[in-house]
Amino acid sequence: MNSHVRLFSIGKFDFKLNHLLIIAILSISFSMSFLIRSQPASYGWELNEFDPFFNYRATQYIIDNGIDSYFEWNDDLSWYPHGRDVSQTSQVMLHLTAAITYWIFGAGGNLYDFTILFPVIFGSLTAILVFALVRTIGGNTAGLFSALLFSVSLPIIIRGQIGWFKSEPLGLFFSILAIYLFLSALISKNYKVTIPKMVASGIFIIFGLSAWGGDQFFILPLGIFFLTLPFLRADHKFLILIIPIFTVSSILTSLAFERLGTYFIMGLGGLSLIVPTIFLVTCIAIQRKSSDNTKQRNGLLFLIAILIIGSSILVINVDSQFIPLPSYRYLNAINPFLTTTDPLIDSVAEHATTTIEQSFLFHSILMIFAGLGIWIILKNSSKSNFIKNDMISFALIIGLVGVYVSSAFVRLEVFASLSVIILSSLGLSVLLKEFYTNKIEIKKSKNLILKSSFILGVILLLTTPLIFPINGNVFSTTNNPPTILNGGTTFRISTTDWIDALDWIKNNTEKDAIIATWWDYGYWIETKAERASLADNSTLIDSIIKKIASAFLSSPNEGRNILLEMESDYVVVFIAGQRLEVDNGDQPLYVLGGGGDESKKQWFMRIANEPLAKYLHSDGISGTDYFWNETLLGKMTPFTLLGYVNMANNQQSQTYQPGFTGIYTKDIKLTEDGNGPLRLVYSSPSFDVGKGGQVLGVFVYEINKAHVP
Repeated sequence: MNSHVRLFSIGKFDFKLNHLLIIAILSISFSMSFLIRSQPASYGWELNEFDPFFNYRATQYIIDNGIDSYFEWNDDLSWYPHGRDVSQTSQVMLHLTAAITYWIFGAGGNLYDFTILFPVIFGSLTAILVFALVRTIGGNTAGLFSALLFSVSLPIIIRGQIGWFKSEPLGLFFSILAIYLFLSALISKNYKVTIPKMVASGIFIIFGLSAWGGDQFFILPLGIFFLTLPFLRADHKFLILIIPIFTVSSILTSLAFERLGTYFIMGLGGLSLIVPTIFLVTCIAIQRKSSDNTKQRNGLLFLIAILIIGSSILVINVDSQFIPLPSYRYLNAINPFLTTTDPLIDSVAEHATTTIEQSFLFHSILMIFAGLGIWIILKNSSKSNFIKNDMISFALIIGLVGVYVSSAFVRLEVFASLSVIILSSLGLSVLLKEFYTNKIEIKKSKNLILKSSFILGVILLLTTPLIFPINGNVFSTTNNPPTILNGGTTFRISTTDWIDALDWIKNNTEKDAIIATWWDYGYWIETKAERASLADNSTLIDSIIKKIASAFLSSPNEGRNILLEMESDYVVVFIAGQRLEVDNGDQPLYVLGGGGDESKKQWFMRIANEPLAKYLHSDGISGTDYFWNETLLGKMTPFTLLGYVNMANNQQSQTYQPGFTGIYTKDIKLTEDGNGPLRLVYSSPSFDVGKGGQVLGVFVYEINKAHVP
């Protein structure tokens, strides 16, 4: 069947059969992405993770008070008593976009529900933008491959599921839109189209950066790409006009955002655009003054000089810092060998270094197709019209940069995923074209069988990662409950422990009460319980987090005094564990661990700069007698150590031995009617779970201000 047969016309546009195929595949891509991203909703209709709760509250503030008030808002529930300058420290475009789209499409519905769906919709729409981007580079076939691969990409979906009202989904949407506009403007010869696209591209790249700081890694390959353009394209007059338009548009847009502005312009992000733009204009001027025989050489010598000078400035700046440096996590992405001595950064799970096993799980067969894509593209670059040289250059740059920066943090694997998707799609597209245009020699008698086998083989290879490993494919990995329903633990269950606890705090504590808790839960306290917290996930003031850790590890009386100095009224701790199937007489037995504060105590010690050996046994997890008997956190944990058991052979011990697991009994040490430094005033429902059930215990302690040591 001829795919170019005209079906009908709309004005001057002829709607052909291949357009119907494109619409069908894009619809499938959107639908697959939407359904996979929506799996957590089966556990409960809630925002997922921690940051989305603040983002929801910030969006609600815009809805209730208007945009102007938002830019004047100092959030007094955050980082008590300092507060938080929201527009200076937040993803402003995320809040603005959510509010504006809610005004347009919300139809008076519940904003909380709207923000739960927000990441699924924008994340799924991004699959269509990826098609447009890759289509611009390598044609329709490559674009369709990329849309399908994007819709089932594990690293991307993990950071864009239902309820994930965070930075990545919208940041990726804006930045991929910006790069598509940039490349489509670059290949256009109509200035009436090119100039508006370049202006819009500059605007959207900053919108993306305002929504997610990680989007500056889209700016880096653009800057590198600028350096190659004088050597790849001969239309230098065109380049001198449109590239500065993009850079100026980006810079001017950044001035509209308090968090960006001069910090972006004078930082590595802005300089990654400004310096290459200046180089492009100067290099073209040098080439124009040179003869045909020397212009390439002179341009390369100038490029080498710029690279040497730039590298020297960066090395000097590490000590002097006359150019503002990004935060450590972004520096680490630029230099994966950089190490940190800050335990607060190390304690964040998404800052963990990507392992080889994780990379293979995330990308598996696409790694092979990406490598094949690079080989085929380079092999055919000089004799094929499949992809133009400048597009080849951009595909390779964004591919290699994406893989490189993602080696630093698990969170940045979205860039590696996008990179291998682009390269794999281009490789598959070129391979298919070569195969079906008989550039790969095939005897006619075997043509149909071989072509059918080839297609079947490609389908099997691409679908295998969707099925295997059984517990690690995209469907099983993303089928997890929203964090507030399992407390961020390793238990794949859904409970109301946190929701009930936050509701109790909201209805049973003073409206001006100050809540002390580990920073992970700060946004939940502020949003769901509507109470001020000492610290939250923005981690703006490290000294406060360190002081909370010190209070938890101090003696009960000293810890109480520290919390009173911070003007706290209540303390919340979260303990995760499991009740065993057997009891000790009438005593329920428990094992602790799974992701609550009992599993984070080693980070409390590192952040507070306390020696681990004082509090932990050699396994780095089990608490010593000193931890259980002499620290505030030990006393706030309503369980007492009964002994240790080797789960492999049921051998028991009264003292710790390597390989043994602690067994605990329920024991409230700071009772509500006691006269201790703290009083337990609330425990969540699963504290009374039946045999074999999981405990996701949220415990609210009132600080006893009348206590006399």
